[in-house]
Amino acid sequence: MEITTEMIKQLRAATNAPMLDCRKALQEADGDYNKAVDWLREKGMATAAKRADRDASNGVVELYSHGAGRVGVMVEINCETDFVARAEQFRNLAHEIALQIAASAPKYITAEEIPAAELEHEREIARARAKEEGKPDNILSKIVDGRVEKYKDEVCLMRQTYIRDESLTVEKLILQNVAAIGENVIVRRFQRWELGESTSQN
Repeated sequence: MEITTEMIKQLRAATNAPMLDCRKALQEADGDYNKAVDWLREKGMATAAKRADRDASNGVVELYSHGAGRVGVMVEINCETDFVARAEQFRNLAHEIALQIAASAPKYITAEEIPAAELEHEREIARARAKEEGKPDNILSKIVDGRVEKYKDEVCLMRQTYIRDESLTVEKLILQNVAAIGENVIVRRFQRWELGESTSQN
């Protein structure tokens, strides 16, 4: 199948991947748009894995206010160089992550940050709920594990479904941008405030 310039532009607009990578993806996928997107995502994950050990000490602190000032977010996103930190694509990514935090209210960046006591508490809740629903004992453990994993998906930023594209998690969104930017990208920390909430909340 002939790969046209318009096909390449469409794929680039959707993924932010470099033009040459978009052409290669379409060639590998024989012109199939969805397969080309998958190819670029896989490439992004592989590229990100190679760059994960690189120092990321530059970046930006993105500020975002939502709902006429009812929700505020501050998030630090790091990259490797000041050049990338000033780039439009990196700034857009930082804004999207701030928007995600405002809309989805994660508590942690990764699942590794969740305290063991909190996970055990959620496990107990899931177990009690499953018993109340009359689930058989032989599948109780799998049901509990599944509900705990769902809890992690809800409270961990990197595991959340990206609000603009349900086929992506935030982690995959970042990996796509790593492939396009060419540098390691890290969400270092964030804070979310909501009007009227207790000051004891994170």
